[in-house]
Amino acid sequence: MNEIKDLEELEKIQLEGLKWTVNHAYHNSPFYKKHFERAGVTPSDINSLADLGKLPFTEAKHLREDYPFPLLSVPEEKVVRIHSSSGTTGKRKILSYTKKDIEDWTTFFARAFQMAGIGPKDRVQIAVGYGLWTAGAGFQAGCERVGAMAIPVGPGNLELQCQFLVDLKPTCICCTSSMALLLGEEIKRRGLADKINIKTVIQGSERCSDSMRRAILDHLGAEHLFDITGLTELYGPGPGIDCHLHQGIHYWADYYILEILDPETLQPVDDGEIGEMVVTTLRKEASPLIRYRTRDLTRKISGPCPCGSIFPRHDRILGRSDDMIIFRGVNIYPGQIDEILSDIDGISSEYNIILERRDARDYMKIKVERDSAGDPAYDEDIQAAIQQQIKNQIMVSADIQIVEYGTLPRSERKSKRIFDNR
Repeated sequence: MNEIKDLEELEKIQLEGLKWTVNHAYHNSPFYKKHFERAGVTPSDINSLADLGKLPFTEAKHLREDYPFPLLSVPEEKVVRIHSSSGTTGKRKILSYTKKDIEDWTTFFARAFQMAGIGPKDRVQIAVGYGLWTAGAGFQAGCERVGAMAIPVGPGNLELQCQFLVDLKPTCICCTSSMALLLGEEIKRRGLADKINIKTVIQGSERCSDSMRRAILDHLGAEHLFDITGLTELYGPGPGIDCHLHQGIHYWADYYILEILDPETLQPVDDGEIGEMVVTTLRKEASPLIRYRTRDLTRKISGPCPCGSIFPRHDRILGRSDDMIIFRGVNIYPGQIDEILSDIDGISSEYNIILERRDARDYMKIKVERDSAGDPAYDEDIQAAIQQQIKNQIMVSADIQIVEYGTLPRSERKSKRIFDNR
């Protein structure tokens, strides 16, 4: 898996890829040609990795404006597949793939599976969306490339999921963290824990708190839970995953360059500081990305990983810049609430944040589930502890309500935890 000898070789690959991408996009994409001309930059201006900062940013709005084949940089007859994001606002974001794009995606997805220790002896239950979504196709191709048995169940259908977990005994399940929790709770409710053989959970698509991770591992009896990254614009899932030490996400820097920038100033943040992930692809033919603003928030992790991998690391995805809540003049990211609740004893991993406005004033209520074995007699103490930590760490006041375990809604896809009714 570590085909690259050192950072010097990696940087050489990145510079070659950057020059190729800029030249390819400039000469083959009408969108990028105009985009570069407006910024006053040409391929001849890119001579070092430091010149990346001369290039203009690409944003989601550009993909919608350039619909239906945004950023297309090859003749249409070379496009062998398209995938699409959910398109919650406006037109869908459709991304095109050449045969080589699919091959590259499969190659680095296999690398992710290998880093998670998955190989020919494994059976992998794939419980993510197929069709227009990138998830199912990506997981299945990567799984088959490493020689594991793919069990393409797709999302939902708890009855079938449980049946296959018992009958086929997969060693690995791939899904969202919400689905993993829902399935784990169902396994526990049905008393099937001693009849399944899950060793590894690979999850992505949404933020997952430490308490939720502990619950998933406990319910499924798994040894490892890996966070896999990805977005439709960047091929799909698979461009990064944590190693068995779980000390950050290794990302495939030979396929894309990652910048961590302040979402307001768009300037680099200091190492260890939270910023927005901005990506530039190095090999993507059909729909190359140049300084694409993902809106995902994370931080870089400096230094080599003790696992020995040459690939650099970033932290888990901490949220999205457009998920930020402004409450009484304070900027709050949901991940901050996650971190506070994960350190509180006696509660489950599930919570809802409800924002309301009454008499021209904002109010925040946080509903938190009591732990499955929790005692209601301690509810007041838990409420007070959560209120105090939120006040100390985020500098706002919130009304805390402890509710029965299992009463907050579960989801087979991504859980909705913020309800802004203002």
